[in-house]
Amino acid sequence: MERETITAGEFRLRPFEEGDIPWVYEVSLDPLVQKYLQIPVPYHRSDAEFFVREMCVAGWDKGTRAEFVVETAVPDGGQATRLGRVGLGLNGSGAGEIGYWMDPAARGRGIATAAVRALCGWAFGTLGLGIVEWRAELGNQASRRVAEKAGFTVEAVLRQRLVHRGVRVDVWVGSMLPSELPPPA
Repeated sequence: MERETITAGEFRLRPFEEGDIPWVYEVSLDPLVQKYLQIPVPYHRSDAEFFVREMCVAGWDKGTRAEFVVETAVPDGGQATRLGRVGLGLNGSGAGEIGYWMDPAARGRGIATAAVRALCGWAFGTLGLGIVEWRAELGNQASRRVAEKAGFTVEAVLRQRLVHRGVRVDVWVGSMLPSELPPPA
């Protein structure tokens, strides 16, 4: 799958690269990221290296993932600021599962919602997906707010569907169809 950059108003979504490893490491030390994401705790730099190299970069090459850094869109030659991550797991059946997290400094400003909408628009338009699914551990209110504001319909609670740090937990599940994508804000 060919890597692409998506423009979303004042933000852009670009594929991960080696230079993102230190930033991924720093964000992954955030207590909220560690609370709700299935990442190793304690989190080591080698975990960030694995995420960027094997999941983000290799995922593009294999066609199993489309992972993006959300950053400020700047004129040529300017320095962009990394704001967060949005990505899609792709299973080859015309469906994708979205995931996202934001740098603590970028939270609460609507950036995640804009990035999720942009990624879904790209997934439906460029990849031709028929559905994008969202899942989050029950209680992750921030993720649910983003999903709902982006246009997802929360469909159910799946009981004990996720294993988080060795414990089965309930998850919310939602979806968006191409016809449900809200117009750009």
